Amino acid sequence: MTSLSKKLENVEWGEFKLGDLFEIKGNPQLNKDSFTFNENAEFPYFTRTAFNNGILGYVEYLDDEHKIEGNCLAVGMIAMQFFYMEKDFYAGQFTKRAIPKSFSLTQRIATYFISLLNKNQQRFQNVLVRNFENEFNKTIIQLPIKNGQIDFNFMECFISELEAEHIIELKEYLKVAALKDYRLSNEEQKALNEFDSMEWKEFRLGNLFERIKTNKLPFKASELTKEPTNTYTLPCLTSSFQNQGLNYYAPKDKATILKNVISIPSNSDVYRAYFQSREFTVLSDAYAIEWIYDNVQLSPNQYLFTVPSINKVTDLSIYSYKNKLGGWNIVKDKYIELPIKNNQLDYKTMETLISAIKKLVIKDVVLYADEKINTPKKVISNK
Repeated sequence: MTSLSKKLENVEWGEFKLGDLFEIKGNPQLNKDSFTFNENAEFPYFTRTAFNNGILGYVEYLDDEHKIEGNCLAVGMIAMQFFYMEKDFYAGQFTKRAIPKSFSLTQRIATYFISLLNKNQQRFQNVLVRNFENEFNKTIIQLPIKNGQIDFNFMECFISELEAEHIIELKEYLKVAALKDYRLSNEEQKALNEFDSMEWKEFRLGNLFERIKTNKLPFKASELTKEPTNTYTLPCLTSSFQNQGLNYYAPKDKATILKNVISIPSNSDVYRAYFQSREFTVLSDAYAIEWIYDNVQLSPNQYLFTVPSINKVTDLSIYSYKNKLGGWNIVKDKYIELPIKNNQLDYKTMETLISAIKKLVIKDVVLYADEKINTPKKVISNK
């Protein structure tokens, strides 16, 4: 088969204004305090978050007044990231949607457009919310054309082949990372069964972790690349909540290289901790902490266990750019809950529970990959 890059070289392109393709509409806002989330409910609740495709949770049918018709692109006015909302949904404040004017979306065509729209994320974030629609309408994107018309068939075919490539890569990764086996061991099942009866104890973060001192880099974010190059290969941590805060690359020379530690932003409106399993360094508005309690060296799974415990006391809706959480001097005095046994920190349970959760999560991924590989491909003609 011709490679995807070769196919792109042979495509004819045309320029289009987004305002000619989509209509921006506001969403009827539904306050999240007016209902209860239910993970088994039918309707997504879309908010301005950039996580989980913008979906904060799921709700039962509420009313027709606030229900929004699906098969559109939705965007939050903070992250300015577009997501495809296939089904009818409800939405919170500061969200909008883009509705096609003269064509219909499919999942693959939506994916194609989302990749183009999200490339303009910084542009949309640089304007006031009230000016977003005007900026959106005049933004120009390139689309494949055939006989002077948008070639939607090519878009479908291209995304389909791209999906197939990624599924093959996913299967190889699962095999190499030894994640194909999602069956729980007796010990893992026992840990899950006993979760509700576990004993917990509060620990001061400053007694568990210490902040790591790092060399200050002689760069500003605007001076760094967003993709690795020959010399700029080391991911840099900032206060961003996207890509675990690692969105820039710097040279390794004179940088403090960290790995298997936890990162926390210190100047943000999202104070989310992450376990960083690969090499990185700190650039600005964030820091890294490492475990010091009991002189124990935590495993990756044990570090992962502490992350949601930290986020439970730092990643709160009360914090924003105006009401900052602050740095380690504040965070170190917060308390988190961890499991104990015989009044000692239960490292074994921390390890086993995360191992079990990984398998529960990866099971769906393995089954999805197997299904995609075994499903006969629907051939889309691109002639």
